[in-house]
Amino acid sequence: MLESDLETLRQHGFDDQAIHDATQVISYFNYINRIADALGVEPEKFIRPWEERY
Repeated sequence: MLESDLETLRQHGFDDQAIHDATQVISYFNYINRIADALGVEPEKFIRPWEERY
């Protein structure tokens, strides 16, 4: 991530708080997905695959 990346986000209307919040959420999901994959966690049965949702 470079300063120019942050500048691009700011040009699209994201302020520093929004960039921070998005980074926290994205990082959490990255982390939890890696943990679930490593532990072999199976998806919930009630969640349909993305291609079947619409």
